Amino acid sequence: MRVGIIGSGPAGLLLGAALARRGHTVVAVDPDPGPDAAGDWPRRGVMQFRHPHAVRPQVGEVLRAELPEAWDACLAAGAEPIVFVRDDGTRPPPGLRVRRETFERALRPVAARVPGLTLRCGHVDRVAVTGGRAHGLVVDGETLPADLVVDASGRAGRATRDLGPGPTAGGDTGIAYVSRQYRLHDAADPGPMVNPLAWEAQLDGYQVIVFRHEHGIFSVLLVRPAGELRDLRHEAAFTAACRAVPGLSDWTDPGRAAPLTPVLPGGRLHNHYRPQPGVAGLVLVGDAVCTTTPMFGRGLATTAMQVRALLAGIDAGDLASFGPWCDAHMRPWVLDHVRSDEHWRRVWSGGDLDLDRRVPSDLIAAAAQVDGRIAPALGPYFGMQAGPDSLDPVEPLARAVYRGGWRPPVADGPTRAELAEVLRDAVGARVSS
Repeated sequence: MRVGIIGSGPAGLLLGAALARRGHTVVAVDPDPGPDAAGDWPRRGVMQFRHPHAVRPQVGEVLRAELPEAWDACLAAGAEPIVFVRDDGTRPPPGLRVRRETFERALRPVAARVPGLTLRCGHVDRVAVTGGRAHGLVVDGETLPADLVVDASGRAGRATRDLGPGPTAGGDTGIAYVSRQYRLHDAADPGPMVNPLAWEAQLDGYQVIVFRHEHGIFSVLLVRPAGELRDLRHEAAFTAACRAVPGLSDWTDPGRAAPLTPVLPGGRLHNHYRPQPGVAGLVLVGDAVCTTTPMFGRGLATTAMQVRALLAGIDAGDLASFGPWCDAHMRPWVLDHVRSDEHWRRVWSGGDLDLDRRVPSDLIAAAAQVDGRIAPALGPYFGMQAGPDSLDPVEPLARAVYRGGWRPPVADGPTRAELAEVLRDAVGARVSS
């Protein structure tokens, strides 16, 4: 089978290499040519390339099953395995502490060496469709025939935008973020952690998260309502914010770590779910299907889960099953984020938990601090071994906790208004000097 893939990010590379190893002829088209001769890789148009990521066990599962050399290349590049233990005592393939950039730099050359997969630099003008069936890609004006077309170009891809329905769930969250990478000094201990991948704290009006990566590198992420705390894009202001927030000040203490990158502004965050377009011979995969805000680090995991499900359908000659699978297994994660993001946007604006709606999953988890009967349901959900509906049986327990008046405690640190003043002072001091 001839396969044309739009995009050569993680979804396109993983799927393309796996299909080529099954004997298919695959061409993945992307305007990004990859790293240049000096090793620089601007990765234009891929904002998330240098922002923080979590590489969950689902990614390790598909890598080790389909492209184990890429797993080995990640480890050789310094990625640190993290072993998770399931409730039944089994140990799935580990997740990784690794930057998205390091992950892609390890994956791309391995995939490029797989016989049958060609990485082509070019622009996909459109999908060639005749009689309701996709039969190729039009690349820089040239038609590239294909028996199967896969859109792995991400949420912002345009080539299939007019084919089939648009997004049916999600939208602009009203939330934005900014991040920066740091590196721990030699022999320096990391700061506080709440799980093997990250440390996070909810403060009055905003959130802070630290994601650990390889070689002592970590990313600091500050999440706030869009339009607020805009001074964070300035280095002096970002540094001042890190000093002002307990826990974050530990991580970024100059005696412990030094900045590795400039401040990296991020755009407004979106949740997004798009069903399959209903065009024969055309499939969406990865971020083209769903994206979620980065606070739980699920993006690469949902891509890995889709790649595995799509490969199973292709192997079985049952491509039609992939759309219903995405509806059943991907859309709920988007809706899960929608509920959570709506809640925090409301709370950050001075509101309260809306008990006329389902309690958001992260609030169900928080209520386990009060009612221990909730805790046994959390492991499969946090590990993405079970979907958000796995928490439905304990949601009434959490609802009772909140009806009783309890709310998750706010972490110590400046309020958003106080932090805004800290940022203004920092920017003003920089300008005056």
